Amino acid sequence: MIKKELTLLVDDLHLLVVRDKDSDKVVEQIFTEYLNSKGHRKTPERYAILDTVYSINGHFDIDSLYSIMKEEGKFSVSRATLYNTITLLIDAQLVIRHQFGNSSQYEKTYDRSIHHHLICTKCGKIIEQKNKQLQKEIEAAEFSKFKVSHYSLYVYGLCEKCIKGNKHNKKQTQ
Repeated sequence: MIKKELTLLVDDLHLLVVRDKDSDKVVEQIFTEYLNSKGHRKTPERYAILDTVYSINGHFDIDSLYSIMKEEGKFSVSRATLYNTITLLIDAQLVIRHQFGNSSQYEKTYDRSIHHHLICTKCGKIIEQKNKQLQKEIEAAEFSKFKVSHYSLYVYGLCEKCIKGNKHNKKQTQ
């Protein structure tokens, strides 16, 4: 299946995506099957949260998800409902939780390409990086008595802006 996405810049904080409707149906079906298998209720709020999560391109936290849902006016949901639903989406393997420093960030997982995270230790910026050679090396690695299902890679350092800022500050102090 070829996934067609058109990225729209909504504001400086969020990128929303016009998505492939077939993928949306598959994601909704996976969530429905998960809810049925676990005996959870299928509420409109849960599906609105799922839809909003899959409209976000990149990482998000609960506060940004709450703001987006409030701005769109789809459903008025509490932060507790967001946390509870995110937990269900993680369990259904439709969302992954990342711990970047002191904050939890989330990201959709269905039909996402493998990428690595470069995290600036000064400003906290997160850069998604695709590196086919590194991906092949990791996927080719064999582990004794362990079968890999997926992985995450976090690389910590300074982003370009902070490197330039450090050089500028050093020149001023000399």
